[in-house]
Amino acid sequence: MLDVAVAALDDVAALRIRDRYDASVPTVVGAVSRSRPVFVDDARFLRQQTDRPLKWALPGPMTMIDTLADRHYRSREKLAWEFAVILNEEARELEAAGVDVIQFDEPAFNVFFDEMRDWGVATLERAAEGLRAETVAHICYGYGIEANTRWKQTLGSEWRQYEESFPLLQRSAIDIVSLESHGSRVPMELIELLRGKKVMLGAIDVATDEIETPEEVAGTLREALRHVDADKLMPSTNCGMAPLPRDVALAKLSAMSTGAAIVRAEQG
Repeated sequence: MLDVAVAALDDVAALRIRDRYDASVPTVVGAVSRSRPVFVDDARFLRQQTDRPLKWALPGPMTMIDTLADRHYRSREKLAWEFAVILNEEARELEAAGVDVIQFDEPAFNVFFDEMRDWGVATLERAAEGLRAETVAHICYGYGIEANTRWKQTLGSEWRQYEESFPLLQRSAIDIVSLESHGSRVPMELIELLRGKKVMLGAIDVATDEIETPEEVAGTLREALRHVDADKLMPSTNCGMAPLPRDVALAKLSAMSTGAAIVRAEQG
């Protein structure tokens, strides 16, 4: 995404990712910078195709640094602040290109609680600074690789990691908090910690090809309404749907739309 100084290919480092698995990652050996926009041309093209609201997803600062080795700043916090500035530059240009909602993905918030409290939320706010577009913090439990599946199997009958991040995000400048729910072990009552914020609730499981019924989606949303005001509840998927077959993804989105319409009608 960014013009980052990296080591030669034979000097790629092995790094532990989110305390779950080892991966070969680029090494930062100089000051990071953004030489040009990355997604702005794509956003302009998409804006020309529709008058519907557009949402764009970017990685959050803490999640970015968790997949880089660093021999220059030698500080995860310093590197995160540098990327927060760069992300803000990209986000501002996306906004100017017509993007209405800008999401920052921070799955690292479910792992590194001390860093999240000390500087993680602050760097996220820096990435979103000055935006008129609505901003979203998306926190999921990870998908797509066996290491994430194994990790989730160790979390017990209830996944309560959101208890660490939600109070901080409730007080933050971020407009919307996106979380996974349906098909997970996240207790629904945890979203009470976000009272007053808009909640983008994952009502679709992206870890299975099984298609939810509209009534299943409606049931998830009804349960959430015990903890979030109806005008602040936004149906969503647990995470991205890129790994799913296209027909499965479309069917799941159709179920989400129909289920949301059921609850919307009930709410008048």
